[in-house]
Amino acid sequence: MDLKFARTEIGAKPKKAELDKIEQIVQKEGQVIFYFDKDNSHKDLLELQDYFEAKGKSFYMSEVKYGLADSEYMYQVHIVS
Repeated sequence: MDLKFARTEIGAKPKKAELDKIEQIVQKEGQVIFYFDKDNSHKDLLELQDYFEAKGKSFYMSEVKYGLADSEYMYQVHIVS
């Protein structure tokens, strides 16, 4: 699973999201919202969902549009203990 966080600038490349780091943040915070880049495959995000649901977490995912073009979106993931 190769996930990328959402870009913070239009011309920037997305930063990689390591599963271990995501899990540490979820354990520390209890509930967290992540924004993932549109370059992520939907399949990888569903694998992330399966991973956290297997650990007993609630997982909510949606697409967030930030422009008028169809390609201007990101994924919002909310993980709750």
